[in-house]
Amino acid sequence: MAKESPTKHREQVASRLEQMISRLRERSYRLTPQRMAVLEIIASSEGHPTVAEVYEKVRATFPTTSLATVYKTVILLKELGEVLELGFPDGSNRYDGSRPFPHPHIICTRCRHIMDPELSSIDHLSEEIVEKTGYTIQHHRLDFFGLCPSCRARA
Repeated sequence: MAKESPTKHREQVASRLEQMISRLRERSYRLTPQRMAVLEIIASSEGHPTVAEVYEKVRATFPTTSLATVYKTVILLKELGEVLELGFPDGSNRYDGSRPFPHPHIICTRCRHIMDPELSSIDHLSEEIVEKTGYTIQHHRLDFFGLCPSCRARA
C-alpha cells in the first residue's frame, strides 16, 4: 500500500476537519477551543487513537481540559457519524476520524497497531451477503487479526 504525499494528506485532513465543523455548526454545537483541538487531533490522526490518547494530546495545549470533555466530544462525533468507533472486548475502544464509515481493519494482536487495508472486493462481499440472505445491510465491521511485520521481526 503506497503512502500518500504530505500535501494530499494535509488536504484530506483539512477537508475532514471542515466536514466535522460543519456537522457541529448545523446542529448548533459550540466550537470551544478544547473541542476544536479534539477535532483537529482526530481529523489528523493517521492511526486509530483511544480517548485517552486524544486527551493527552489536547492537554499539551489545554492543560485544564478534563477527560470527560474529550470523551463527550468523541461520543458526539460518533453519534453524528463523523468518527468510526472500533470497540474491543477489553474496553479499549479506538476511533477513526479520517475514514468514519465501515471499512476493513487489520489489527496486530501484540502491539495493537491498526491499519486500513485497501480491499477492492469488500463491496462485492456486501452485495453477495444481501443477495444470499435477503438482509438489508445497515452496518458492517470486518477485522483481521495477526502479527504486524515489526512484531514478527522481533519474535
